[in-house]
Amino acid sequence: MTKIFLIDDDEMYSMIIKGSIEQNDSYDVRAFKSGEEFLSAIHLNPDIVIIDYSLPGLSGIEILKKIKEFNADIGTIFLSGQDKVEVVVEAYNSGANSYIIKDDRVIVELNHAIKNLSSNSNLRKEVQELREKIIDRNKYQNIVGESKPILNVIKLIQKVENSKIITIITGESGTGKEVIANAIHYNSPRKRKPFVPVNMAAIPVDLIESELFGHEKGAFTGADSRRIGKFEEANEGTIFLDEIGEMPMDLQAKLLRVLQDSKITRVGSNKQIELDIRVVAATNKNLKERVKEGKFREDLMYRLEGFLIHLAPLRERGDDIILLSKHFLEEFTMSNKLKSKTLSIEAMNMLLKHKWPGNIRELKSVVQRAALMSEGDRIESEDLLFSAD
Repeated sequence: MTKIFLIDDDEMYSMIIKGSIEQNDSYDVRAFKSGEEFLSAIHLNPDIVIIDYSLPGLSGIEILKKIKEFNADIGTIFLSGQDKVEVVVEAYNSGANSYIIKDDRVIVELNHAIKNLSSNSNLRKEVQELREKIIDRNKYQNIVGESKPILNVIKLIQKVENSKIITIITGESGTGKEVIANAIHYNSPRKRKPFVPVNMAAIPVDLIESELFGHEKGAFTGADSRRIGKFEEANEGTIFLDEIGEMPMDLQAKLLRVLQDSKITRVGSNKQIELDIRVVAATNKNLKERVKEGKFREDLMYRLEGFLIHLAPLRERGDDIILLSKHFLEEFTMSNKLKSKTLSIEAMNMLLKHKWPGNIRELKSVVQRAALMSEGDRIESEDLLFSAD
């Protein structure tokens, strides 16, 4: 709906004009008696402002200049009883879109001017919305794909990126959970602060507590100096706890306390350190099943599921397989200074038919290997070697 503001100190005339415009259901009209009254509501950002040229207090020209300072895209129409050339020229030079004389054709000409400005306003809105969509998509350029599952993931990222809520990313191994965690961090207000990934499955059990929370000198054999843990390292930024389902039970209680209190205690110390930190976790395990098996705390599971993002397996992402293949192929040939290569139709069909148990990680390996195997500038189906072959 087009939002129209009308400024005229003649209440009867204003009522007539307002009534004639409102016969079109797509126009929402609001009347003001003075420029001062109008300016108190300019923040509502009208699409079109109709201004009586002769007003008490602020003149029509002064109001017009303030409108253009606020938002140059607002359409403006002057209504005036004056037909002097110098007055009309002044109005147009000040930025008016139309100047209409108050005569017996005023209603017809006014509605015509409003129609033209409304069309331009709607077009500007459409262009702006399109620009915003493009900008939003460019923000996530590291997330390759246009399938419905991946676009839904981007929508979820947009909802959560500016908050501090704990987020967990689930999905099969190799679906790109760290890429999503990166996107959350680098599109958030914390993007200039550290992003610290921690693979819980890769740390020896007896070192996990020290790795996460740090330790003081002499805390245990071999602790020759104080060490800052991953949580402190990520302070004011984001810590990414990958493979959280592999965390030992005895440390899960400590992690839960950290998530609740935003404080950590280094191994060998009694001093609590307060942190401002964003926590993103990921797992390829079914945490509910882990809880039933007695391998994961139920209270920690609920705490981690503040906001859930699930990544669909590659086999459910359709043509994203081809987009990702081309992306990995271009990336690999450029980084290894190889001639650029393309995928044959047969090769693309084979890629689409494969079940991809290793998901994106497997696809990347297959494409890179094929780039080396192929003799010419095109990858054929025989160049594709899958792990199950």
